[in-house]
Amino acid sequence: MKRFLRASLLPHLIGLSALALPAWAGENVILANGFRLHADRHEVDGGVVRIYSGGGAMEMPAASVAGYEQEEVLAAPAVTAPAAAPLPAPAIPIPKLSTAASTPFNTTPADLANAAAKKYNLPNSFVRSVMKAESGFQPNALSPKGAIGLMQLMPDTARTLGADPHDPVQNADAGARYLRDLLSKYENDPNQVLLALAAYNAGPGAVEKYHGVPPYRETREYILRVLKSWDQQRNK
Repeated sequence: MKRFLRASLLPHLIGLSALALPAWAGENVILANGFRLHADRHEVDGGVVRIYSGGGAMEMPAASVAGYEQEEVLAAPAVTAPAAAPLPAPAIPIPKLSTAASTPFNTTPADLANAAAKKYNLPNSFVRSVMKAESGFQPNALSPKGAIGLMQLMPDTARTLGADPHDPVQNADAGARYLRDLLSKYENDPNQVLLALAAYNAGPGAVEKYHGVPPYRETREYILRVLKSWDQQRNK
């Protein structure tokens, strides 16, 4: 039976490993929002904390860090994967889909996101955060690569999902369904949410190629935007 945890419990799921390696020695960086992320070490440079992990580094404001704690030394895995900057994210459980019809909704982007989230048993705030990062809630958004609409569906993806990407209702629905499919794909991975977001942004092929979040600046920044927005919207 698949795991099921209500969305209200998500803020408590904060004990994550870093992206690339399943076993670690070093320290945990405890963020002010309660999330933890693994680091080999850190440096404080004025108002900025620089976090090093697996050969990569990321920076964040010192005010967003609540503290640090040391980890015990663990055996390193036999096979390592390409390094990627660690990113915090709670897990999203994948319950079975409801067969009931979706409830009526208004035409605002937030309502479209909420209705699609409810239909596919995803947290409303999570789908809204993805929609915000993808299109800025603009139904007519068109990316330079040809992604269309609210959740920026590529034409081939929309065709596979049987949706008209120019119809905001179908676009939001298909985007949430695709997001749920990716979460299901990585459900047994401790970095489920990070991998699903990376695959949504860069494609599942890129995740498979790099055995984790690909080292694309655009993808890493995209994941950070979604997580930051999600953390903010969960309290609304």
